[in-house]
Parts: sequence; structure tokens; C-alpha cells
Amino acid sequence: MKALIAWSSGKDSAFTLYEVRRSGAYNVVGALTTVTGEFDRVSIHGVRRDVLLAQLAAAGLPPHIVEIPYPCPNEVYEARMGEVVACAVQDGITHIIFGDLFLADVRAYREEKLKGTGITPVFPLWGRPTPQLAQDMIAAGFETYLAAVDLKKLPASFAGRRFDASLLNDLPEGVDPCGENGEFHTCVVNAPVFSRRLDVTLGERVERDGLGYCDIVLADQRMMPSSSGSPTIAASAIRT
Repeated sequence: MKALIAWSSGKDSAFTLYEVRRSGAYNVVGALTTVTGEFDRVSIHGVRRDVLLAQLAAAGLPPHIVEIPYPCPNEVYEARMGEVVACAVQDGITHIIFGDLFLADVRAYREEKLKGTGITPVFPLWGRPTPQLAQDMIAAGFETYLAAVDLKKLPASFAGRRFDASLLNDLPEGVDPCGENGEFHTCVVNAPVFSRRLDVTLGERVERDGLGYCDIVLADQRMMPSSSGSPTIAASAIRT
């Protein structure tokens, strides 16, 4: 069965790909990612487009990028996603795989929007206890960094930290170990599903729109001026 994977640039989508490839249940033929055009960055996560493309090249996944404006009204977001879904159906794709863990409203939204399109949503990680899942990700060899943090839940100093046992121990009480409630968003630079590790450096840290960001930059661009603006969030695209 041909499928796309909803790819956020973070650990949940990467681990989902890892589990799906191990099971062999689906032929994942591409990655679906929302990018905010004004900033040339992955929506919500604030990860640069070139880092995203490097991830997908390492994972062997053709990119299917949905570009949205900032700010993005929901009707615009849904119309553009609908166009991509229609094209996917024409290409013989029957499933979209999501890395959602336990947010019932998000799952219900995805199921409702895909109803009747010819695409079936799949949630391989659904319901797995997140304390153990976080440990499983680390044990499997995923190298991941926090690209953005919700400043209401975490200090700005957490942006740029590696997602490892030390970080899990330092998370304040009430913060989900996988950040499923939006406490933080991540960027994967190495994984068992990658053919090579991304050589990156941690760059500028900024705070805006209630979030703290750490810019993750490909190493060969460390001496180049940024042309993609400060990390930001398309708040109305929270479903991506």
C-alpha cells in the first residue's frame, strides 16, 4: 500500500517512519510537510527548508511540500492540503501516516478531513505511553534537538538542547516527555532511517509569539548570512 508520511522534521514523524519501515506494512513514497512561505521554514517547528530537504534526502523520501502564508487562515490551509490529497489519490496513494500520540481532537480532525477522499489516515504510535516512547527513541539512536519551546511550559534555555536522558530528567513536572501537548518541538539530525547524519550547528536563539527557538543550521552554511528570516510559527496551521 502506497503511503505518504506527515513529516514535521521532528522525532515523532521520524520514529513513526522507523516503525513503519520495520513492519513493512506500507510503501512510504514521500513526505508531506507544511512550510511557511514568508520564512521558508517548517510551520510550527521553525526548521529551515534546507535542513528539511537534507533530512528527506537522508531518509530517501521525495518531498511533498505544502506552502502556506503567514498568517494562514484555516480555509487556506485546508484548501491547499485538499489539493495535495487529491493529487496523492491520482498517484495511487491510499494512506497518510501520522505520528500523533494521544491528542484525540487532532486525530479526529485528521480523520474528518480525510473522510471520503480515498485516503485513509494511519496512526502507528497512537496510545503508546510517552515516558517509555521517549526512552525508546533515545535507545534506538535518534539524535534530536529541541528547535522550539513553549515559554509558558519551559524556559527558553531548553531550546537547542539535545533530546536525551538528561533532558528528560530536567523536564518540569507536567511536561509530557514527548512534548505532545506542544511543550516543545524537535528537529532530528540522525536516525536509523537516515543514510547519513546531518552535519549541523546550533545558531541564533530568539523569542517570539510565546515561543523560544534555536536556529539549526547545516554546517556548510555557518559562515553564510541567513536569508530565511527568524524562526516563527503560523499559529493557524497548528494542525500540521
